[in-house]
Amino acid sequence: MSEILVYADSLRSPEMRHEVPIAVPDPFLYAERDGKGSVVASSFELGRINEVAPHLEVLPLEEFGLDELYAQGLSRDEIELEVILRAARRFGLERASVPSTFPLEVADHLRANGIEVKADRELFIGRRRVKNEAELAGIRRAQRAAEGAMEAARELLRAAEPQNGGLVVDGEHGVFADEFIVSHGAQTAIGHDMGSGPIAPNEPICLDLFPRDRESGCYADMTRTFVVGEPSDELREYHKLCREALDRAVAAVKPGIPGKDLNRLACDIFEEHGFPTLLSKQPGEVLKDGFYHSLGHGVGLEVHEEPALGRGPGELIAGDVIAVEPGLYRNGYGGCRLEDLVRVTEDGGETLTDYPYDLEP
Repeated sequence: MSEILVYADSLRSPEMRHEVPIAVPDPFLYAERDGKGSVVASSFELGRINEVAPHLEVLPLEEFGLDELYAQGLSRDEIELEVILRAARRFGLERASVPSTFPLEVADHLRANGIEVKADRELFIGRRRVKNEAELAGIRRAQRAAEGAMEAARELLRAAEPQNGGLVVDGEHGVFADEFIVSHGAQTAIGHDMGSGPIAPNEPICLDLFPRDRESGCYADMTRTFVVGEPSDELREYHKLCREALDRAVAAVKPGIPGKDLNRLACDIFEEHGFPTLLSKQPGEVLKDGFYHSLGHGVGLEVHEEPALGRGPGELIAGDVIAVEPGLYRNGYGGCRLEDLVRVTEDGGETLTDYPYDLEP
């Protein structure tokens, strides 16, 4: 008998957003028993939830004695716990699986009243692996937005002119970024350096964009590397090898292939050309040069989710959406990273990213 319980808002909880595909800012309850899903929520949200999830049973808080509990003089927090308990009992839950982020206070209250709850990370990861139609549409919208933003940034770089050691566009120096990466020079060798300061001619510029679709809550993720001016021979080699690794890995995408096998393909290319990787380094060694991260990750309601394309276990399944992002770096100089989104289908990989790879903007 399958029993599931989620108590969260759907802005921050990917588990809840997968079950109820709309943004609800306050925590509410999702319960499932033998495949039948039910929601208990504020009257503020009932109509919206019914509209996007007509297959769910949607019940108001009043159904579980909300007014009676207020009349007893209970606090809002006490009422919250009691409503959850009453709902769990109404739905016949005895031993429920919950996400790893399930509130401890709620779990304690349920256990104290005879309902067993157990965190099952793998169960909820598995429920989200195959993207539904709304999520896939959202990922595609987010990816088109990422490409539009990449093109806007590229146009700025095309218009930039060298001045006093930096690049100037309409009197503005460099690029400011928040919630995405626009790093340059030596910063590009530091994976998630968000970027700061004026951009100079002839240095690598890394744009890593990961917008979120407002309607579905799903992310995209893409990266390109540019140079305004003349790329060095070193950077040209990085770029060539990253493109080769990307192409080879994407061509190998199919259901059933272990993520670590795709990672191995990229590492083989880099190691053959003398660059260290996480597979060639000594145990305990911390890499700052070469290919010092894994090949990629799943993308959906979280920007980093399963499956992992690294050293761990796990296979791709049809319905996964993955970011494939080979990179090469030298600490103190900079680096290159290229990243595409790929959907795993029964026939192989479908590249969702539609954007050129040129170093020149």
